[in-house]
Parts: sequence; structure tokens; C-alpha cells
Amino acid sequence: MSDSDSSQAEPAKHWPAPTAQLSAARAFIRECAASSAPTLLLPDKDTDGLCSGLITYLTLTHLGLPPSLISVHFPAKGSNIHAAPERERIAKYGARYVIATDQGSRGGPALVDDRATKTLIMDHHWSTEFPEGAMVCSAAQCPPVATASTLAYVVCTGMLGGGEKGRKVKEQLDWLCAMGTMGDLGTSFKWEAPFPDMRECFKRWTKKTLGEAIALLNAPRRSAAYDVETAWRALLNSTTPKEIVNPESSKDVGRLFVARAEVKSETDRCARKPPMFSGDGRIALIRISSEAQIHPLIATRWSSSLKGPRLEVVMCANDGYNAGMTNFACRVAKSRKAAAGEGATDIIAILKEYASRIPGLRELMGDDFARGHKEASGGIVLTEHFERLWELMANAEREEGGPPTKKRKTGKESPAQKNTLEGWLRKA
Repeated sequence: MSDSDSSQAEPAKHWPAPTAQLSAARAFIRECAASSAPTLLLPDKDTDGLCSGLITYLTLTHLGLPPSLISVHFPAKGSNIHAAPERERIAKYGARYVIATDQGSRGGPALVDDRATKTLIMDHHWSTEFPEGAMVCSAAQCPPVATASTLAYVVCTGMLGGGEKGRKVKEQLDWLCAMGTMGDLGTSFKWEAPFPDMRECFKRWTKKTLGEAIALLNAPRRSAAYDVETAWRALLNSTTPKEIVNPESSKDVGRLFVARAEVKSETDRCARKPPMFSGDGRIALIRISSEAQIHPLIATRWSSSLKGPRLEVVMCANDGYNAGMTNFACRVAKSRKAAAGEGATDIIAILKEYASRIPGLRELMGDDFARGHKEASGGIVLTEHFERLWELMANAEREEGGPPTKKRKTGKESPAQKNTLEGWLRKA
């Protein structure tokens, strides 16, 4: 890697990942592009994952790897790239190079057992363990933690070179980075150093346009059909974000609008479920049943309005997404952030501490429990195990000297109540 590459790609020392990891990731991508070997991309299903995947894709093709040699794989609904069935599917591609972006990190066997296959993981989820044999470029321990799109952008932009061709590719990578990052951090995110300077990008493409494109790209993976491939094709075949927000631009883009309408309708239906509270007042739970992946949306919505003297975490648990399983999403209550400050609440640690109170429960729930980020975590567990966890939470006693809490319900379904979303917002 040349000094010029380093200066273009790294806005700050040891950011967005350790310098050695950034250099190794660039070397991996250059080697992959020069190899003319079958390559498999494993981007996550949300906007950050899709954009980081496309940033990598465009960089590889810019460096000379034919698109015909690049395959893209998305895990089945409710699964992940670390699950045994998905590892079998990944192996069938026969790829010599595998690049996973924004997929979450955990220890375990190699993604591909064939030792001739090389694997690069670019991620920002908290973890100190990774699949065997993988090269890792992780932003998780380099604050402020970058998104996967920003990480991929910093890794890749330094390899584009000069000239008109490189400039045009970088313009596309700019708005992909902006969309992916705002997909995780919100459209109101302040692009301050060490994050890339996106002022020119926002002059060309307004945050309103980018925000609408983000919502549309997120919709298919939240729909009951879990049509992630449509979102990928819509993004891959769009040369500007304006094409993504025009329903007439392609059939795939038109399907994004249909998916968004479905998700909105389902979210409105389920968001009126009244919350229950843990006995110690630290956890609020909204219990829903939907084939759509709307539990993160509902957790986020309620986290901005619910208040309580001891409330820390808002959880939405979905028993209808996968049969026999409970998918749940947790967010830090806004009132908690205001009182304790950003970064003061570690949801992963809180979930694990509760689970540890029942001998063996933490192990029974497996590797898909308490995944993600410290302030945006969740999991996928057997419903019977989630019932045990919530029963424990519902009966948890408050600490001595803490503010009083009301008697809590423990049942899966709450009786008819008048405290709908609007009622709770008025109380807040």
C-alpha cells in the first residue's frame, strides 16, 4: 500500500479500524481482484449491509474483477452466515475469495471449510471472537464506531486511483457510504471528523432523497416475504439515489414501494400493543406476533416515548417471525440516555446478566442471544427460553433504595387495556 493510498483512506490514525487491519483488507481486495477467481460477497440485509457490499463490489470490478465472477448470497429468513445450513450453502458457490460485510462477528468454524478459500470480514458489531482463519477488519473497538459502509468506504476509496473512471466510481461510493451510514445512525447524524466529509455529496443528493431511499431499501427485508434480493438488485442497477426513489425506474424499485406499504401497515397494527414492565422497572416489553421483521422498528419507536425512573431498555419481542422462535430487538430508552449519557447503557451486558440468574439458561439460548451493539442489541431464541427469561425479568425485585415500581404482568398476552400508544405518549 502506498503512502498516497493511506492518506486518502484514513481520516484519522487507527480509524475506523486498526491501521494494520485496514492495510490487510486493502491487500486482500487487491489480491482478489487480480486473481480472476470466483468471489462471493456476503452483505447483510439492511441498508448499511447492502451499501457496504456494493461499495466492495464496485471496487472489485473497478480493479479488474469481472462481474461474472462475483456472486452474492443472503442467508434465509431468520438465519445467519454462521449457521451450519448457511455454511453449507456458502460452500456450494465454490468461491476462492469470500468477503462478508456487516454480518456480525462471532467465534466458530471457518465460513468455508476449504483451506484454499480466503475470507475477509469487514464489520462493526461488538465482538472479540471471529470465525477460524478469517482476516478481520473490525471497527468495533475504534471509537467513534463507524458503520460497515463507512468502514468499506475508507478501505476502498484509497484504491480507486486518479482519472475520470476513478472519480466516477468514488462519486457512487460517496452516496452509498452516506446512505449506509445514515441507515444505521439516522438522517440527522452529524458528519463530523473522523467521519468522511460528505458536504459535496449532500449538495448533489439531498438528505431527504437519501432518507427515502434508505427506507425503501430496508422495506423488503422487513416484509413477510423477506425479499432481500430485490433490494440488492434495485441498488445494484441504480446509478443515482434518485432512481431508487422513483417507482417507475424499474420493476425492482416498484417492488420496494409495495414492501414499504406492507411494512408500514403491519407496524401500525402492532405498535398499539401496550408495554409490560419488569419487576425492577429496568425493562419495558412490547410483545407482538408478525411475520414481518418490525420488532426493531417498534422497539425504536417506543424507546423514544416511554419513561420511567428506572427504565433502561425497551424490548420488542416477536413470536410470529419464525415458528417456535422469538425474535427480539432492544433499544436504550431515550430517557435513560438523557439521564445517564450516551454509551452508559450496555444492553448486551444487561441481557446476559439477567440470563445468568437462571443456571444454564444463557447456554441454552445459544449464540444468537444478545447480539449486535451495546445500545442496539437483540436475539433469536426458542420461545420457551424467552418465556423463562421474561418470567425472571417480570419478577425481578428492585434494588433497595430505588424508586417504587408497580406490580407487573407476566403473561404473554395482556388483557384489553385503554393505554394504547397514544395514551402512553400522553402520559410520557
